[in-house]
Amino acid sequence: MMTRAGLTIAVPGAATLGLRHLLLDFNGTLAYDGALIDGVSERLIALSATLDIEVLTGDTYGTVERALAGLPVRHTVVVSGADKAARTRALVASGVAAVGNGRNDVDMLGLATLGVAVLGPEGAHAQALTAAQIVVPDIRAALDLFLHPQRLVAALRP
Repeated sequence: MMTRAGLTIAVPGAATLGLRHLLLDFNGTLAYDGALIDGVSERLIALSATLDIEVLTGDTYGTVERALAGLPVRHTVVVSGADKAARTRALVASGVAAVGNGRNDVDMLGLATLGVAVLGPEGAHAQALTAAQIVVPDIRAALDLFLHPQRLVAALRP
């Protein structure tokens, strides 16, 4: 069920997940070679009605500000995975989902209420895959999990 205050996911046989925040990596997750992947903008706009969205990035290509211009998301340029982990810790009490693919996403994925690792054209770090609870083939599939929460129920059901 979606509400303006977040997303509540009742998983039979497991704890109900309450999510208010969505933390996203940029390069390798939302973007390929610094450019936003097709279909991401529309999904971010749709999700912003339900979740508070923040992009945390090292901004390898220096393109995050231009790529996200006009989208209903905040972005923060970070130095390391420790910065991403600190932001996750600050939000986890109110429910945070995190999506990423790199080594600097490992702690963020593991600390989040729900961690989703993305396999994409830039690859994914092996530790990111094991830190996440769900692994998906690309960012569109990751964002669609939150737009169609029954997919989360199917993946998380014990």
